[in-house]
Amino acid sequence: MTTTTTEKTTTELPPLIPRDILFGNPERSNPQLSPDGKYLAYIAPNEQNVLQVWVKTISNQDDHKITADKKRGIRMFFWTYNPDQLIYLQDADGDENFHLYLVNIQSNIVRDLTPFPGVKAQVIDLDHNFPDQILVGMNLKNPQSFDVYRINLNNGAVEFDTHNPGNIVSWTADTQFQIRAATATTEDGGSELFYRETTEKSWESLRQWGPNEEGGATFFSNDGKILYIVGNHDANATRLLSLELATRQEKVVAEDPQYDISGSLAHPTTRTIQAVGFYKEKLEWQILDDSITDDFEYLKKAHRGEFRIGSRTLDDRHWLVTYFADNGPAYYYIYDHTNKTTTFLFSNQPQLEDLPLVPMEPISYSARDGLTIHGYLTKPIGIPTPGPAVLLVHGGPWARDTWGYRSQVQWLANRGYIVLQINFRGSTGYGKDFVNAGNREWAGKMHDDLIDGVNWLVEKGIADQDKIAIMGGSYGGYATLVGLTLTPEVFAAGVDIVGPSNLITLMQTIPPYWEPLKKLFFYRVGNLETEEEFLRSRSPLFFVDKIQKPLLIGQGANDPRVKQSESEQIVKAMENTGKPVKYVVYTDEGHGFARPENRLHFYAIAEEFLAAYLGGQFEPVEKVDGHSGIVK
Repeated sequence: MTTTTTEKTTTELPPLIPRDILFGNPERSNPQLSPDGKYLAYIAPNEQNVLQVWVKTISNQDDHKITADKKRGIRMFFWTYNPDQLIYLQDADGDENFHLYLVNIQSNIVRDLTPFPGVKAQVIDLDHNFPDQILVGMNLKNPQSFDVYRINLNNGAVEFDTHNPGNIVSWTADTQFQIRAATATTEDGGSELFYRETTEKSWESLRQWGPNEEGGATFFSNDGKILYIVGNHDANATRLLSLELATRQEKVVAEDPQYDISGSLAHPTTRTIQAVGFYKEKLEWQILDDSITDDFEYLKKAHRGEFRIGSRTLDDRHWLVTYFADNGPAYYYIYDHTNKTTTFLFSNQPQLEDLPLVPMEPISYSARDGLTIHGYLTKPIGIPTPGPAVLLVHGGPWARDTWGYRSQVQWLANRGYIVLQINFRGSTGYGKDFVNAGNREWAGKMHDDLIDGVNWLVEKGIADQDKIAIMGGSYGGYATLVGLTLTPEVFAAGVDIVGPSNLITLMQTIPPYWEPLKKLFFYRVGNLETEEEFLRSRSPLFFVDKIQKPLLIGQGANDPRVKQSESEQIVKAMENTGKPVKYVVYTDEGHGFARPENRLHFYAIAEEFLAAYLGGQFEPVEKVDGHSGIVK
């Protein structure tokens, strides 16, 4: 393996970690216990390095693959409550029209449960009391909305269940496996909670949230008397609430004044809520059920890292527990709830062990208007400060960066770059005031937060202000384009992955099933129908003449969210004005790069690109078999 550097000697730098370790397939990942505790299923590559579902009997070494995906690889699956059946999801070359496939683990026979061309399927619910059925949302009748269908897992029969009037974005079934709650969008960009006493009765509205709020149904209690909802009405942060259906009274189940609820843990059969998570700098749990207090105390101390509980057997004896670290692989254990012991299964990437990976440090700073901004800083080994840096911007933008191992982060740090990840205003998790501070601030204060982070790096003596690049995917790709156009002197280079260049054309080409969310998009970003000039002023495409630094763009040809035209139009504009741009399009990808061959190809190009302008080390671009990239 050859190490190449510019402006630095190899003695200052850590050993080069091969890209195929960082961006290749995991060895084994996403293990899930079958509800009866008899089997363990997981994702792993086959001989052709395509991810498949594998199954083994607990305590036996009879691992065998049960799927035969030809090319794209399977990433999402779950057990049904029928013995010997599980379901996986797959789309075609990144088009996001996912189908549900049922697999019999004894015969390996696969059945497409939703065999409708151009239709997207969404799982609504499974219930252990109704093991032969699954409730699925499909936009079969109208591409803009998802009706509910009931599918028989024994014979594949698809039965229409509940009509969507066009504004419903999520459905909730009760313990009788009947759809009795729904969350809808409203004309002002807010949302509304609907409920019906029985499937024969009319829907009634229980609550509304404005466009500056969020809320919706989660699940019913076992007796059907309580509907659990999340919402940030009457509070800054999203809370878990119980809504007593007879009296319409709400009661707070769990809350934090600053941080939104980030998940909950319920008993697999009684539906008792046992713990609620809040993601702060790291994940923190509020225990609501004293019966699991000792379990959580044990699990906290049992192994290193941040733990999460995945699948649980119906008898609740065994839990699948994952421990996450920032500088190593994820470790999977089976926890015996009765005896309070853990049994190690495997890690997802054993090759990461004993490599020179580096820790991720939570940081915060004040933005220019005084708002506190949180993020994460990762420093490379052997690089004196101030050194070269990459501002790595998350997508969404209504999402957030979290602590833990990230292949992009470790790759950049290993090549000699300081990595800064910022949860700029508009990011989720920090309460509605923080999210709403990002309203109408694309390429405005949201970008200012990023620049303030760059300035913080420089003022602290961490980064060399002449050697800072900006990089990201989706919204992070858009932020990259904004960085090179709006603040052309700040960054030495930019890497945009599936980022929109024009907010007008982005909104004009959204997938049809995003139509119910369009009003919220208009509220948070800008109204396509009345504010085209405003959207134009926030679109990098129209400021290409200001670009001074080189740009690399990666795009999936089948991306349904950010169409290929978003990249094509800015590449063309840059070429017409003589601006430096390198463009790679992947013919079998969508919104991001799922196939390892494509990841390895793109990050090889990105690595050499960054080294040319920041001076880090890089593993030379070598031939990658099987990628679909076309370099333009």
